[in-house]
Amino acid sequence: MSLATARMVQMANAIRALSMDAVQAANSGHPGMPMGMADVATVLWSDYLKHDPASPDWADRDRFVLSAGHGSMLIYSLLHLSGYAAPTMEDIRNFRQLGSPCAGHPENFLLDGVESTTGPLGQGLAMAVGMAIAERHLNAGFGDDIVDHRTWVIAGDGCLMEGINHEAIGLAGHLKLGRMNVLWDDNNITIDGTTDLSTSEDIKARYEATGWHVVSCDGHDFDDIRRALDEAVADERPSLVACKTVIGKGSPNKQGTSATHGAPLGDDEIAAVREALGWDAAPFEIPEQVLSDWRGTAERGSAARAEWRNRLEAHGDKAEFERRMAGDLPESFSLDTYIQSLIDEPQKVATRKASEMTLGEINANLPDTIGGSADLTGSNNTKAGGIGPFTADDRSGRYIYYGIREFGMAAAMNGMALHGGVIPYGGTFLVFTDYCRAAIRLSALQQARVVYVMTHDSIGLGEDGPTHQPIEHIQSLRMIPNLLVMRPADTVETAECWDIALREKDRPTVLALTRQGLPQLRTEAASENLGGRGAYRLKAAESPRRVILIATGSEVSLATECAAELEKAGIGADVVSMVCTQLFDEQDDAYKTELLPDVSPDETLRVSIEAGTTFGWDRYTMTNGLRIGIDRFGASAPAGDLFEKFGFTADAIVPQIMNKLNG
Repeated sequence: MSLATARMVQMANAIRALSMDAVQAANSGHPGMPMGMADVATVLWSDYLKHDPASPDWADRDRFVLSAGHGSMLIYSLLHLSGYAAPTMEDIRNFRQLGSPCAGHPENFLLDGVESTTGPLGQGLAMAVGMAIAERHLNAGFGDDIVDHRTWVIAGDGCLMEGINHEAIGLAGHLKLGRMNVLWDDNNITIDGTTDLSTSEDIKARYEATGWHVVSCDGHDFDDIRRALDEAVADERPSLVACKTVIGKGSPNKQGTSATHGAPLGDDEIAAVREALGWDAAPFEIPEQVLSDWRGTAERGSAARAEWRNRLEAHGDKAEFERRMAGDLPESFSLDTYIQSLIDEPQKVATRKASEMTLGEINANLPDTIGGSADLTGSNNTKAGGIGPFTADDRSGRYIYYGIREFGMAAAMNGMALHGGVIPYGGTFLVFTDYCRAAIRLSALQQARVVYVMTHDSIGLGEDGPTHQPIEHIQSLRMIPNLLVMRPADTVETAECWDIALREKDRPTVLALTRQGLPQLRTEAASENLGGRGAYRLKAAESPRRVILIATGSEVSLATECAAELEKAGIGADVVSMVCTQLFDEQDDAYKTELLPDVSPDETLRVSIEAGTTFGWDRYTMTNGLRIGIDRFGASAPAGDLFEKFGFTADAIVPQIMNKLNG
């Protein structure tokens, strides 16, 4: 039962007070949004949001995403007031300071109750689409008894302007994700000023056109907010709740203006706010009755969790559900037998095809995976293993046709991974990581297990030409912390890379895969996943070693050709397959030195070969080594012609090595 309006007002004012005081203490931040949305958030958290502060990782909790992440003090206030162990009041006092979990924008790895890292506008909303997909999919598998929750989003005008918003809502509307509700902070203010400076679109009409239910309310009238939320909950479509609000509500001289958006209110104005609200408490102090009312909101969620726990204990799939939500693979899952079958019957195929073959094995034996492609299913080879489509009519499907929405796909996969219970993977061309990059970066930052299947990984793409031929992309992705970028050389390495990606619970993976066929180089069984070392010696020098050829992906077979030519001249050459530079860098010094001895080029010349930019390869070749690559845009032609034109042949590379050796 809802509290009396007067008490709800004070609960909302607690959010306003904490938000303005924390921003003032930090001398930076965004007080306007949390002050404006305080009333809406109070109703949502008091009467609708299913959560339990005592069990923040409860699997069947509602997911709350603050897409307008600059208003971070809103969620920090909500978490503290409703009784989460953190943030403490001391944490809030240190808002935006080193060591405080109350960062400038919410970070999912710093605080329980923060479901996703937000700040880059629009991505929170798009990740919420993935959370809603995961919920419906798991519901189809496990039933209402243990999976029955909603996804709530608070988004601002900026979120709804971003291009990713268009991609996300189009997908959500098409899939009829009725358990997703977006509460729009409709205050008509951006940092620059009023929204009419930059936009005149009819946002509500746009949402309706994409298949959403739309309802409006007065964002400062508790009863009207409840009416709108009730309507949203009852509708089978995803809902946009347009909450008409005043930014900086409670600030007598600054509310309704951009002056409250991204700057402290100032001591004088804060004093005026306190007077206007009748808020007598000192900064960072909450009156006892107000705090008691807030803590009482947790009782509903606590009771719901207890009832859910009883249902889970009696459920026949309890163990499987808990395994999946923990992110653990089945004990029986292994690709060892499949890899042995590849060794027994070598094949020359493109690594995109090798990925499809591996996925056939994975998807048939691992129910956790949900695949998809941004309208390139037949090119990315991402549908395998007998999985059917996830649709508005069949939530059990494990394949999503994302349409031409690369950014939206990547963000949705982040949401699925963060929700838990599924392992998402999705494909497009490697060059279109440019469209996905912001979400890939958040995958890495949020420690989300997402697998990016990026095919057509070099000039080997061929006739589509320079626009579609990635040059700088692999190296630029390698620069992202906590992201594994893997470029396998054949069927075996591709399977090994998939095995690594699936077992990495706390970081995403990019698989860079070829269009063109590659010979299988691995024809003998290994005692370990060699790709797991990041790099390994594929071929040892037969003559006294003078050269170490370090190659990735499609160029590993080229490196073996070069090595064979060098050996004919009495020049011993190791071939090192550098599957993943990040994993190699994580190995101990002994292993790295054994593979790449720390000696001068006069003794052993290191040569890198990769059909992309040479930038950064001096880390492994040393300054005086040799770097074979392409530092210009490509051209439109068949792949074989392109490799010859740009010097990716043994006939072109070996003379360069000989000249370098002869100095």
